[in-house]
Amino acid sequence: MAEIITRARWHTREDSGLALDRQLRWTHDGLPFEHPKVIELFNTSLQLEDDGRYVVRIGKDWAYVQVEDAAFEVRTVDVTDDGRLSIRLSDRTATLLDLDSLERDVDGVLTCRVKEGRAKARFSRDAQFQLGSLLEMDGDQMVLRAGESTLPLPRALQEALESEGAAGA
Repeated sequence: MAEIITRARWHTREDSGLALDRQLRWTHDGLPFEHPKVIELFNTSLQLEDDGRYVVRIGKDWAYVQVEDAAFEVRTVDVTDDGRLSIRLSDRTATLLDLDSLERDVDGVLTCRVKEGRAKARFSRDAQFQLGSLLEMDGDQMVLRAGESTLPLPRALQEALESEGAAGA
């Protein structure tokens, strides 16, 4: 009986086989990562390079990552003492939410721009709920209530929410 020898694909740092899909799931050569600590390590090690490519850096080792859509997940929305919105990301960093960058993607999930506008972040279900709990009507316009502050929604997002409401009526 002949023995079949299969060879694993040779990986390089530039062609690592690492990918982050639309739902922010890590894969290697199409196979999903399953261990939560490995996923967290990769989330916290993901960096955006000056040339716009994403890289995972762990100690002295690194490899490029193919990012399908958003690279980061918004995990939490907080109201700051001065009435602004701060978001915490999957890489364990926090930043102020750029309201003008808020959009809904094709799946109906909120996204925003982070890392000085250079990267896209996708809201987790919890973070989207937290932001939604700040929504209220101010006359005929929907706003976000952040402490004592009233923050207007971007026009495109306002229109999308209004059209969704009209479609559901």
